[in-house]
Amino acid sequence: MTSETDSALGESDESEVCTALDDMKDTTRRRVRAASTLTGDPVRNSAGEDLGHIEQIMIDIPSGRVVYAVLSFGGFLGIGDALVAVPWDAMRIDEKAAIQSFVLDIDRETLEKAPRFSKDRCPNMADPAFADAIHRHYGRTP
Repeated sequence: MTSETDSALGESDESEVCTALDDMKDTTRRRVRAASTLTGDPVRNSAGEDLGHIEQIMIDIPSGRVVYAVLSFGGFLGIGDALVAVPWDAMRIDEKAAIQSFVLDIDRETLEKAPRFSKDRCPNMADPAFADAIHRHYGRTP
C-alpha cells in the first residue's frame, strides 16, 4: 500500500522496502534492520581478522532485547564449523565497511577458547549460568 506520506518519506510498498534497505549505501539507515538481514554478515576483529559470520540472532522474548549473536567460525565450506554465542553488546556494526559487517574486539584465540556447541546440541541460552559464563568469557556483564 503506497500513500502520499510513504512517497514523501522515500518509501514504497512493503515488498520493496526490505530489498531497498538491503542495498542501502546510507550507513545511518543500517542502524535499524530486520534480524533476518543480519544472518550471514561477516564478523571481524579490530585487527581485520575474519572471525566468522552471524548464524543466528537470539532475542530475549520477555524484554524484547537482542542478547546474543551466534557466530559460526572455522571449518571449510560449512563443514566442521563451530558455533559460539557472543553477547550482542560485545559487537558493533562497522559503519565504514562497504558491505554490512560487524566488529568484535577480541583476538582469534579468545574466540577459539569460547564455549562451543553444534546445531543439534544447543545450550539453554535462557539459563542464568550460561549467560554468566558467556559474558565472563568476553569480559562483559550480563
